[in-house]
Amino acid sequence: MSEDAVRLDIEESVATLTLNRPDMRNAITHEVSNAMLEKLEEVEASDARALVVTGSGGSFSAGGDVNAMAARLSGQATLAESVRRIHQDTSRAIERVAKFHLPTVAKIDGVAFGAGANLALACDIQLASAEARMSFGFRQVGLAVDTGTSYFLPRIVGLNKAKELVFTGELLDAEAAHDLGLFNHVYTDDFESEVESFVDQIAQGPTVALETSKRALNQGLEQSLDQAMTREAAHQAAVFETHDHEEGAEAFMGKRDPEFRGE
Repeated sequence: MSEDAVRLDIEESVATLTLNRPDMRNAITHEVSNAMLEKLEEVEASDARALVVTGSGGSFSAGGDVNAMAARLSGQATLAESVRRIHQDTSRAIERVAKFHLPTVAKIDGVAFGAGANLALACDIQLASAEARMSFGFRQVGLAVDTGTSYFLPRIVGLNKAKELVFTGELLDAEAAHDLGLFNHVYTDDFESEVESFVDQIAQGPTVALETSKRALNQGLEQSLDQAMTREAAHQAAVFETHDHEEGAEAFMGKRDPEFRGE
């Protein structure tokens, strides 16, 4: 496996995971999927307080592995092997991002297509350049949705709009994706510095509290109000014991900015 299929950089509490196959527009191949899983293990063992997922060479990710599709068509790979590769490789990597404990940000420059779009939506927040594009165009290669489309997409745009985007395979520009809520922000001026500023705000926050809030928000979609409030109270009891809560409370009362340590 190439060490460069996915790059990992950790600087000032921010881990940046970069899909690094620009020759394939960062398609999520077997190699890339496994490299992502390995790098995420490294992030988990580090002192990072936020995770950024991005792609190199002007693309976020073109989605599935076209070479693997060609192997299936030419008889070099069986149906079972093809299905297993989608489920065990690509889906597993995307699910790992979706369930990652830290706040996660997709930094989208260029196209996010198919499984690549799902990788972006697996992150907690999506920040896009003016050149960003997104499509769930599985129909273009005669396939049904996979890698989490049926989970991620309706939760953001609603069921009817999700069906439209899948049935037509529309390629959304940055403005249209933002209007639908698929992109949190579109930066038209200095993309790099705007993303850095946004991510730094998260990375310098009360990390334990943010991780706990992330779990509560994700679980809240499947709970009643009473269940949500009960779980939140249990979570809050643990957060009360953190250094950052003490620092935040003292800073608030002292009318100063808190200096969180992520503890």
